[in-house]
Formats: sequence, C-alpha cells, structure tokens
Amino acid sequence: MAQAHSMMQCSCGSAFVASTSRVRRIGGLSGGLGAPTQRRLLSSGDDSIFISVESSRCLRVSHGLAPSVHRLATLRYEASDFSKPSTACASAANGSMGNDTMVVMGHQGAGFQQLEQPWEGRAGAEKESRSRRSPVVEVNESKGEHYSSSSTSEQKFSALNTAEWVSSGGQVGSADASKSSMKWNMLLSTEALEDAHLFRASSVTDAHVLRRKGRLKEQDGLIEFIISMHHTHSPFQVMEKVERWVREHVADPNRSTLKRLIPNLGPRFHTPLPLVRALHEYDEFASLSRRKYVPPNFAEVRHVLNIAQVHAIAEKLQLITFDADGTIYADGHHIRGDNKMIGHIIKLMREGINVAIVTAAGYPGNAEKFEGRLAGLLDAFRELELPQNVTKLFHVMGGECNYLLGVNPHTYKLEFVSDELWKSSDMLAWGESDVKELLDSAERSLKSAAARLRVPVEIVRKPRAVGAVPKDHTIYEVLEEMALTVQMQLMQSGLPFCAFNGGNDVFVDVGNKSVGLQALMKFLNKNCCETLHVGDRFTVSGNDMATRSQCSILWVANPEETAFFARLLLRDIRLAKLNHYIE
Repeated sequence: MAQAHSMMQCSCGSAFVASTSRVRRIGGLSGGLGAPTQRRLLSSGDDSIFISVESSRCLRVSHGLAPSVHRLATLRYEASDFSKPSTACASAANGSMGNDTMVVMGHQGAGFQQLEQPWEGRAGAEKESRSRRSPVVEVNESKGEHYSSSSTSEQKFSALNTAEWVSSGGQVGSADASKSSMKWNMLLSTEALEDAHLFRASSVTDAHVLRRKGRLKEQDGLIEFIISMHHTHSPFQVMEKVERWVREHVADPNRSTLKRLIPNLGPRFHTPLPLVRALHEYDEFASLSRRKYVPPNFAEVRHVLNIAQVHAIAEKLQLITFDADGTIYADGHHIRGDNKMIGHIIKLMREGINVAIVTAAGYPGNAEKFEGRLAGLLDAFRELELPQNVTKLFHVMGGECNYLLGVNPHTYKLEFVSDELWKSSDMLAWGESDVKELLDSAERSLKSAAARLRVPVEIVRKPRAVGAVPKDHTIYEVLEEMALTVQMQLMQSGLPFCAFNGGNDVFVDVGNKSVGLQALMKFLNKNCCETLHVGDRFTVSGNDMATRSQCSILWVANPEETAFFARLLLRDIRLAKLNHYIE
C-alpha cells in the first residue's frame, strides 16, 4: 500500500507530522495503520508535540500537556490510486471509522487544522532534504519529556515541506519504503493554504463569513410562530388572526389563544396591534402578499409588528426610552453632532413626550462620562437654548437601573438625581453585602464559563456590575453561552440582576431594565400603556428583554432602523393632534 503523510498545526504555532506505514481504503474513508517502534518529532518552535502509535489499529497524537483534553480534527489523506481526496474524521473519544479507530489529543487551547503534506518520498529526495530539516527531537516516552534545539524560520519552513517517521528498525528511505511512497501536490502559496484550511488566527473571521448571520439575535416565539403560519395561510390571513389574538391577549393574558399556542409568551402586549393595517403599508415595498414561494423572514415580520406598535401607541405616548449602543448609535460609539437621532429626540421632547436613554453603562458619581457618550445631543440642547420645560423631559438611566441623571437647565450638563427621589423601596433596600455577594458569584461564574470555553478574558469589576471582556476576538455564540451560563447559575440570587451578551463582552449588572423602567415610570407618573421602549437586544441573553413586562417595545437592528421608526412615530403623533383639532 502507498505510504501517506499528513501535517497538522495547532493554535500555538507548533507543527507536527504524522505518517503511517500503510494507507488503505475502508468504507469510503482512508485510515492509517502500522505500529513503528521508533518515534521522532519535528520541532517547530516553543511547543513540541510527539506522536505515538499504540497499536496497529489506533493512531494516537499526544502532547506533553493536558493529555486528557480531546479535540476534534480532520485528517486528509491522498493516495496516488484515489481519484479524489478522501476524509477521515478523528473523533474526540475513540470515534469509529470503518474498522479503524483514531484519537487526536491536544493540549488545552489547541485547535487542530490539517495541512496536506507536500513530500517527495523518494530515497534520494529524502537524503538530499535531510540537511535542511528542522532538528529531529527524540522523545522519552516513559517520562513524557522532549528535547529540542531552537528552530530558525528557514528550518520551520523546511518542516512544512519535509517529514519523516522512522519505521521499524529506524531505516529511513529504504527500498521498500521508496517503492510504496507517493507524491503530494505542493501547496506553497498563501492563497492556496487559506482556501484549504482554517488557521486559528483567522478562524473567528472565517466563522462569521460561513455561518448564517444574526440567527442568535433573531429569536422570538411569536415571530417564529407567525412565520410558520404562512405555510397554510396567506400573509393577510395570518395578520388578521394574530391581530384578533393579540386583542384577546391584552384583555386576558392568562387564558388567551396566544398563551395556549405559545406557552412562554408572557404578558408582552400592552396595547392592541393593528397588524392588517401595518401589513398593507409594508406590503407596498416588500410585496409580501404577492410572493408565491418566499415567505416573510424574521426581519420582515418584526418590521410589521413595529409599524403596528407605532400606530397603536402614537396618540397616547407619554414616555419613550431608548437603549444606547446599537440603537441610537453604533456599538462602541457615542452621539456625535451628525447623529440623526438628535433631531428626532428634540422633536419628541417638544411634543411634550418624556425621553430617556436607558443604558447598561454605569459611572457612579461621574456625570462627565455620561456626558461624553451624549456629547452631540447635549451640545444641540445648548445651541438651541432649549427652555427648562423641554429639558426637564430628558433623563439618562445608567447601570441598567442604578443611576438616574437629568439636565441642568442653565448649563445643559447632566446631574445625578438623588436616589431617594426616584428609586423604589425595594431598590433602596439593596444592601452592600447583598450586592457584593451577587457580584462575587457572577465573577466566579464568568471565570468558570470562560475557562470551560477556552476564552482568555479580562474581568472588569464595578460597584454595581462585573464583566468579562475577551482578550481576543470571540464569536457571538461563545459570548451567548457565557451569558446563559451565568443566568442559570444566578437564578437563586436574592437580588434582581441582568446577565447579558453585549456583542463584544458579557456583563452582569445588579438590577435590570425592568426594575429601572418601573421606577422611572413611577417617578414621572406614567402608565404602561403610555410607555414605549426601543432596543436591539430582546432575546433571552439581551438586556432589553426585561422591559417587555413593563411596556410596549420596538425591536430594531441598528440606529438607521431606530431613525426610521422615530420619523414614523412623529408623523403619527402630529396626525393624531391634527385629527383632534379638526374634530
């Protein structure tokens, strides 16, 4: 049988070469057999990995560190008598492949990717290239030790192109081996390597390209149920039924049809929704009713619900709250002078509507930091010289629910509102010892989850919050797992909390937006049916989710959508006032 070689690379930069003395086709897969008695290792830097074959039926790749940590990997073999490459998956726990079993083991943090080994198997080529190889390292298997000399960049490059695994008796390049050797296609260009393999350094970026975008941000029982109804109903039939069910649910949340169809729905509607009217408007440019084969997607149903909610609440709106990051400005940015929401917020305030920005950012005793995030808006207040009866309608709630600030009518700067004036009795009763206990538990959970998911993080501790900020780019799903893990582990906490995926980090705050919104509505003397919250994180790991129990919501995906619905809301408010004038 032909001899085959395969190279694998781990995240730390170590490279090692595994070869088998024989390769044969089993059940459509290629598996490696053979048990050489002598083992050697190519060193490629600070870390070294040795290879051992424990039997003729099992190939085991091990590292001196944490041998119990299993990793999935894919080994690709190409033999000269195969028309196409065949792939054999090495599973994490003695996974079966035909009649052969292969196990790949690596140290913690290693993510194995295969590199197809370009190798000329002839004895002459082997002898000629031996002088250019990286040092061969002898492995002391009994003590688990390895010894290697330092490798230059040239030697490391040679290791990518030349490899040996000494067979029984230590004979390299023997006549038999030469006859059974095979020729591999050279993969020398960077482009070819990137096309064929996912390197650890670029795996996060590649994962974002390959996966369906936004799936975890598009989770909602009602919207998914509405989408499913389109298999048997037309769009207008769907919206007519749901509009009727929502009206029924508002009247009796516990025994409604929606509650029966969607058990985890909860009391999420505070006004009826004119969904048929909203669909007529959205259908003008989305052509939902004219499509035969493509049903509405998640975003389209969300837009229809938003339009209906705007129409339903515009006439009686008294308080509107906005999330900050991802809602009125992009994540990690601030309100600058050119932000479109500045004009909309001022217009809403001039209509007599209270406006508040409710954010997770918390800076106890430091109003200047809050001002820095809203600099463009406050500058507009100052330049327009807004009167006190307008500026008093604006507030900022920070730390989910821990800090409330208002605008000084003379300096147009933010000032903290005394806790006794706006916090509920329950919030005032939160003791410092209880707060510390919650944050300590949250910190332990964050560290444990980060260790389990192999995410190096920096822990940020604040008086009323603790967070884990990844040191490297991390995919959204990993942050989602961390947030949900902390939520589950803190369920028995005596204080309300919010553990949420911020998109770039995971934070746990004392309290949540539901608690804060309830206190703010009481402070301003507003009702649930008069209040609207606009945010972008209404999934189970989002910090806007809690507001659904207190008021109506608009679910947006970015600041551009927020500006669109703000314009629609302002138009409806003015039309409602005009109708009253005409009547």
